[in-house]
Amino acid sequence: MGDWYQHMFYSIGSIRGGGLLFGSSVLLLLVLTACGVGNSDFETSEYASSRNDSGMSGTIEIDGSSTVYPISEAVAEEFNKLYPNVRVNVGVSGTGGGFKRFTVGETDISDASRPMKNPGETSKAEENGIKYAELRLGTDGISVMVNLKNTFVDCLTTEELRKIWEPGSTIDNWSQVRGSFPDQKMRLYGPDTDSGTFDYFTEEIMGETQLSRPDYTASADDNVLIQGIAGDKGSLGYFGYAYYRESKDKLKLVAVDNGSGCALPSLTTISSGEYSPLSRPLFIYVNLDSLDRPEVKALVDFYMEQGPELTNEVGYVAASTEVYQNNMDILNE
Repeated sequence: MGDWYQHMFYSIGSIRGGGLLFGSSVLLLLVLTACGVGNSDFETSEYASSRNDSGMSGTIEIDGSSTVYPISEAVAEEFNKLYPNVRVNVGVSGTGGGFKRFTVGETDISDASRPMKNPGETSKAEENGIKYAELRLGTDGISVMVNLKNTFVDCLTTEELRKIWEPGSTIDNWSQVRGSFPDQKMRLYGPDTDSGTFDYFTEEIMGETQLSRPDYTASADDNVLIQGIAGDKGSLGYFGYAYYRESKDKLKLVAVDNGSGCALPSLTTISSGEYSPLSRPLFIYVNLDSLDRPEVKALVDFYMEQGPELTNEVGYVAASTEVYQNNMDILNE
């Protein structure tokens, strides 16, 4: 393995291997050909033993959500062990950025942490003759976090979150949020406006997508947000639950009260719906014309077979067997 490849692999990291480092709009090339990186749990799977096309080749383009990225990265890594001549490029430009490419035919699969917007994105796809399938992979809980040294915040109400994040808000001190909070400067961290996490958070907390104060540290790179919150005693931020789990020794998780009591995100509360309103579905969108290419069909089939286990492995809640069966029904229509 060459020095360039080693640098590339270890710099992007993997939620499965203990790191989550990647650029905000850099295309991450999962060039895992002939290297066998990661575990080999799937090499003897029923999927592997039932197929005889390991010589298949080609290039598959995936882009979109940083939240869904760990699932697609894990799928691509395991898929490449079976098909070392297929190159799977996984980009991280945010859900909105991914849809911009997908709806003009630049990508085969789009990772998304929200449904495609109608009419904006759906109309763009229709204009360009892009037919697609929406396939649900699992559920995430957008997690609200503060600095690990914060001893006074354990739970915030959705109304308090709204007052902090709404356009025109001048809240910049924790004492302005609640009288019992100390005089502590507050700084905010969150995903950028191309992010599906941003869209979902603003819709649920503000009641309208994209409605948010602009004066916060915004990034499509969740690692930037982790570092910012971890290094700032007065910080408050939000992003996907799997990223919190990977950095829980650096951050403090805050419960959210929607009027029914304080609830922390966990695999249990996300799955049950108790962690409301910030539990949200995770998807991939597949270009149906791309499915005519055998390498894309094989990868999507692999998503459907190994997706539940890998979704759970990286820290989200996999969709039910019924949902995955519905995905297969959609693909077979």
